[in-house]
Amino acid sequence: MKLIIPMAGKGKRMRPHTLTTPKPLIKIAGHSIVHHLIYEIKEVLEEPIEEINFVIGRFGESVEQELKNLAAEVGAKPVISYQDNPLGTAHAIYCAEETLKGNVIIAFSDTLFKANFKLKTNSDGIIWTKKVDDPSSFGVVRKDKKNYVDGFFEKPSSFISDEAIIGVYYFKKGEDLKNEIKYLLENNIRENSEFQLTDALENLRKKNNRFTTSVVDRWFDCGNKDATVDTNKEMLNYIDSKKLKGKGIVQENSIIIEPCYIGNNVQIINSVVGPYVSVEDETVIENALISNSIVQANTKIRLLNGINSMIGAHVDIEGNFVDLSVGDYTNLNL
Repeated sequence: MKLIIPMAGKGKRMRPHTLTTPKPLIKIAGHSIVHHLIYEIKEVLEEPIEEINFVIGRFGESVEQELKNLAAEVGAKPVISYQDNPLGTAHAIYCAEETLKGNVIIAFSDTLFKANFKLKTNSDGIIWTKKVDDPSSFGVVRKDKKNYVDGFFEKPSSFISDEAIIGVYYFKKGEDLKNEIKYLLENNIRENSEFQLTDALENLRKKNNRFTTSVVDRWFDCGNKDATVDTNKEMLNYIDSKKLKGKGIVQENSIIIEPCYIGNNVQIINSVVGPYVSVEDETVIENALISNSIVQANTKIRLLNGINSMIGAHVDIEGNFVDLSVGDYTNLNL
């Protein structure tokens, strides 16, 4: 099985955090978003991931090495492809054309999920979905009486289906998808100035490709700060408590209310941390109360009551806050 992860977007809704770190590499619950995604996909597969193609912007050598290391963790060959212009979902996938052959999973990197199924590869393609209360905000699929997909619809204004597309897809023949996207590109077929994956899927369906759906149990969004803090909370509930504590933790006159992730060499002094807090490596929290928040590495927090916030790396902050979003390398005295 091959895996393509388009992740070249600039993450504008996650600024200031994405000014220094690509969104999929932002850490929640102890690991980067893309790390969680790969391992969740690995869990539903009955065969190994042999290759991962990361479609990225020009993020730099250190980011590329981190992604290569991540692929190696699951025994997969790493491939780096580039999308230099944001021309839509289909264009992003086509940037990984060398991987579009045979069994392929495509997973967009700003969504996480929990599923209780094993992927069956007997269909031409499988669209991973989640039933939602308000389908008008999502792309959805409609199915016929035999449970095959008979239409793809983007943010329908009237009810068509409550099965929202979560952004993960399986294709038995990646070559067929590649050819349909190539047709869109060569004929400049766009929607809202971009080449859309749903157009390629609809063309495949009309050529008698039979798509089914796999419905996930939970679907988590990492599209903006609030959604990411909420996803951190949900993910902490799923992780074995033994994996939520790093090495060299100093805890003096302090309480940690589970579930929390505490990284390596974190110092917690005269403080209460939790519930639902992730604290990355080498961070110091002193004389503070922190709950439902994400704190990145090498940060110092003092004299602080904080909730529902996302604090970047190498931050020095003192004072009280609620619902704060602070990027890397920031000094704040509130």
